[in-house]
Amino acid sequence: MAIIHPTTMVPGKLDLLAPWLPGRPWYVGEAAPRLTQAGGFRLDDPEGEVGLEFMAAIDDSGDEPVTYHLPLSYRGAPLPGGDAALIGTAQHGVLGTRWIYDGTRDPVLIDRMFALLLGEAEPQAQSISNTMDPSVTRTITGNIGTLPVNIAGIADGPRSTDITVRAAAAAGPVMLRVNRVLRSSAPGLMAGTLGHITAEWAGPGASRPRGRFFVLRVP
Repeated sequence: MAIIHPTTMVPGKLDLLAPWLPGRPWYVGEAAPRLTQAGGFRLDDPEGEVGLEFMAAIDDSGDEPVTYHLPLSYRGAPLPGGDAALIGTAQHGVLGTRWIYDGTRDPVLIDRMFALLLGEAEPQAQSISNTMDPSVTRTITGNIGTLPVNIAGIADGPRSTDITVRAAAAAGPVMLRVNRVLRSSAPGLMAGTLGHITAEWAGPGASRPRGRFFVLRVP
């Protein structure tokens, strides 16, 4: 179960994300972002080495606020071959230096995303230790294969990051579409959708919008 240490991290996550975001192809702002954390959830690394967070953050720098989905992985040493995915480093008050990555390029986070879709990982509360988050729900249609998964390709688009994987016992490759701009979900789904993970975040006032953080579909 995820352990959340009540301590400081310098610089903070949002301080690292603010200069990183404008360089992403899915960033829709026209100015430097002004970010507020708005929710999300965590997953456990079975090896206990990598922190895995799926953060929702609101940018209110433009005319209309935009909610971004930011999967992050936290490591105690550099990810081999992960220089291009590095968001920055920070000093954690308990764990020391942490290397913080765009989680869509971290094989541990990708593996756990697929495990969550399979029902083999439990979503954890973002800020409370040893606590499941029952508001995170999954929907799966049919046989999507089993773990482990091999990463066949990763590509950023204007609204998402698409991760093509080959799962064991699957008929062919499947694509994990990580929605980068979060919106309240409409009832319908695109043709070829095999499953999705839905969670909530803090909206205007006391509202709690729900949307699809990532979707599994046929490539």
